[in-house]
Amino acid sequence: MILITGANGQLGTELRYLLDERGVDYVAADVAEMDITDAEKVDAFFADVKPTVVYHCAAYTAVDAAEDEGKELNYKINVTGTENVAKAAAKYGATLVYISTDYVFEGQKPVGLELEVDEPANPQTEYGRTKRLGEEAVEKYADKFYTVRTAWVFGNYGKNFVFTMQNLAETRDTLGVVNDQFGRPTWTRTLAEFMVHLVETKQAFGYYHLSNDSEKGISWYDFAKEILKDKDVTVNPVSSDQFPAKAKRPLNSTMSLAKAKATGFTIPTWQEALEAFYKQGK
Repeated sequence: MILITGANGQLGTELRYLLDERGVDYVAADVAEMDITDAEKVDAFFADVKPTVVYHCAAYTAVDAAEDEGKELNYKINVTGTENVAKAAAKYGATLVYISTDYVFEGQKPVGLELEVDEPANPQTEYGRTKRLGEEAVEKYADKFYTVRTAWVFGNYGKNFVFTMQNLAETRDTLGVVNDQFGRPTWTRTLAEFMVHLVETKQAFGYYHLSNDSEKGISWYDFAKEILKDKDVTVNPVSSDQFPAKAKRPLNSTMSLAKAKATGFTIPTWQEALEAFYKQGK
């Protein structure tokens, strides 16, 4: 049996729809069904479901709030919760698929270079720190695991950059978007398909990077231009210091996709993914 944590979130919802389409049975759990921060509840839920595969999509992702008012909850969910899930997965012999982030890296590589899977982690934010601790918990406690780092996630089932840009374009003639932070966007559908691919094709356990493809990293400005290309709005490039934030953003978090491609998984370009995302929402 398959277990999905964080089943009502942006990625968890996408994964549920994908498995539904393929006629695959699963158990969906969000905080109401299984509070991952409570070790006893996690163990009891696992004892009942006896999963063979766990897609661990539950996470605290409020990057700026994690620096102060959300700091405690960020740690409870991303570290304690992940540790509880990893221990339960090992106890019941399940393969664990854990979703991590580009924020585990320092993000200071020169633009044009990519972060390899074995790159040393050096998180610069509370969110990145807890996701790295989550990675370490998975590595320590889970016997069979895939840790998939991703970035710039967008999908039809949650708040994200695409919807933010579209909403702003409804009320403004001009938008300023940062052009000095680089990475690759990730459609939740592509990420969900890759997670299932790893398990079904029995790939080697360990770390993977997954975003949608591009020849090189793009800026948020590049992404916004493509999102709004059919809208009557002017998008101007601006520097990130015009948008001060509590959490430090990576300047270049473009992750290498070589290992993911070597599994035989076909990764759509981010432009193809964006177009398919629009069609999915219609």
